[in-house]
Amino acid sequence: MSKNISYDLHLLQRRNRDGSIATQSNRNRILQQMGKQLHELGFRNMQAKSLKEKHVDALVKKWQADGLSAGTMKNRMSTLRWWAEKIGKRNIVARDNSHYGIDDRQYVSQESKAQKLENETLGKIKDPYLKMSLELQREFGLRREESMKFQPSYADQGDFIRLKASWTKGGRERVVPITSESQRTALDKAHKIAGRGSLIPPNKKYIQQLRLYEKHTSEVGLSKLHGLRHEYAQRRYCELTGWKAPVAGGPSSKQLTAEQKQLDRSVRLQISEELGHSREQITTVYLGR
Repeated sequence: MSKNISYDLHLLQRRNRDGSIATQSNRNRILQQMGKQLHELGFRNMQAKSLKEKHVDALVKKWQADGLSAGTMKNRMSTLRWWAEKIGKRNIVARDNSHYGIDDRQYVSQESKAQKLENETLGKIKDPYLKMSLELQREFGLRREESMKFQPSYADQGDFIRLKASWTKGGRERVVPITSESQRTALDKAHKIAGRGSLIPPNKKYIQQLRLYEKHTSEVGLSKLHGLRHEYAQRRYCELTGWKAPVAGGPSSKQLTAEQKQLDRSVRLQISEELGHSREQITTVYLGR
């Protein structure tokens, strides 16, 4: 790959540190991948400011030829729009993905993506900070970053936990209720490990702890841990409604009575808030419909 485009994109990212560290890391990975693909497509000696409509079209055609999912292509289009905006060429990328023939993402899950984390597997993680983060992910449906930046001395409010905006995706503070003994037990352990600090050891930065997280979970065969959020959502749905979520074998919305549909909607809104979303529709990813 041309060093010009690779280095330019790296500098562009450094000058524009939008979003969390994890978001920046993911964006940088996609930018570098796009730079390499443009080079392979025959666009040589490019710089970041050289991006044009023909480059956008070429990338989209390659992704479609490679059979990428609509969701993956939408994520890459978001990064392309970020790139275009930062070089002052926002209009070279169409605002509507349908312009490129990218289908709408299917938000209704047809099968459960819930993932259980058994104590036996958890016990294979020897680092106490990482082990505790994973346990909090399981118990409260936290995102990975939230579970590592978690400060029990601040978060534990007795009947609920409060997450700082600086820990969360999108910078939205939120609360999650404490409803079980296992959640309380996990929080008590977190207090002992973190003290007044977070679940990132005092001698490490977030990005260092993130790399350790990736390494240790991979070594014990854990992957796609976003599934712990799916498990949390389905568990909460059953607790609050009294029946399983559609994606877990429960009744579909069409099978519910009018009264049950009203409860279903209010529960979905509550779960959406607990997961850090603000839309009822997003729960179909976790619960089905």
